[in-house]
Amino acid sequence: MGMVGGGRGAFIGAVHRMAAALDGQIELVCGAFSSNPARSIESGKDFYLPEDRCYPSYKVMIETESELPEGERMDFVAIVTPNHMHFPPAKMALESGFHVVCDKPLCFDMEEALELKRLVESTGLIFALTHNYTGYPMVKQARMMIRNNEIGAVRRIVVEYPQGWLSTKLEAEEQKQAAWRTDPKRSGKAGAMGDIGTHAENLAEYISGLQISAICADLHIHIDGRLLDDDGSILLRFNNGARGVLYASQISAGEENALRIRIYGEKGGLEWAQMEPNTLLVKWLDKPTQMYRTGVGELYPEANAHARIPAGHPEGYLEAFANIYRNVAKCIQARLAGEEVEEVYADFPSVDDGIRGMHFIDKVVESGNSNDVKWVEM
Repeated sequence: MGMVGGGRGAFIGAVHRMAAALDGQIELVCGAFSSNPARSIESGKDFYLPEDRCYPSYKVMIETESELPEGERMDFVAIVTPNHMHFPPAKMALESGFHVVCDKPLCFDMEEALELKRLVESTGLIFALTHNYTGYPMVKQARMMIRNNEIGAVRRIVVEYPQGWLSTKLEAEEQKQAAWRTDPKRSGKAGAMGDIGTHAENLAEYISGLQISAICADLHIHIDGRLLDDDGSILLRFNNGARGVLYASQISAGEENALRIRIYGEKGGLEWAQMEPNTLLVKWLDKPTQMYRTGVGELYPEANAHARIPAGHPEGYLEAFANIYRNVAKCIQARLAGEEVEEVYADFPSVDDGIRGMHFIDKVVESGNSNDVKWVEM
């Protein structure tokens, strides 16, 4: 793996490195870790990389790695930069024959997203998007229960992702993570909805197997002087006729990363929360509520394949993140060997999920910026 971004002081870069390394299938071999060449080189030294594999820019990295013999050069690029810098290295990597793992949202705008989709389709290369919450075993259990009609046709989806960390104007204190997320030149046209609302949108579609068909959004900026939404609620319509609600907020004081989803079908409902990720509640219309636990009892193979340790030893955020990297690694290994990967491991968010996320952002902003109640088709 080569990495773009994620140098000194970066939060998500460290998460990607830990997740990639967890299963011993991926080695970080090079990187362009900062837009500042000197900081990039110094960051590479922090990771004990050879100095000649610590690059001053992503362009130099991709060009140089392309010239190395197969077996020595990187196999794929992980892109962990702010949103406005996802597209340029992803485009160059694909054009140079490298697979890509990219942080979400996919790009800065829809034009870039569609160009990446075209490149992925024309090159046939692997492209993974780190909607990491899809990696949890109990999320996969919920998905399979719905796919196998255990709760009947889905009627309602309620998904929420409240945080409280931007309840003050943290970006004015030169806090790096707050600064770029609230800057439309780096984050794009949406704030909370682009940062965490897309996670909620992706999770709702991933578990249910449905697509959002129309939205009606109410976005708001609570902090004076902030340029992007920090709070919002959305009414949802799905392509099977189901209805739903999505709430994403970064000014919900006291909340941490309280992603939670409830899906109700004809016969019962499912409930999963990221802060208690090893539990899936199954609520029935005509019998007692059941509690499913990671690694316990008869679960779907898709759930069991994404758990690593015996039940009662909690698996969490890093393990779920690692499942995306492990699955990508298995797919790359299979290609190198000329083999087919097991279907259970070919499960990770793709460029198409990224397109859905960018479309969601566009439509949420279109609806939310209207002075009237406005339903917008997805």
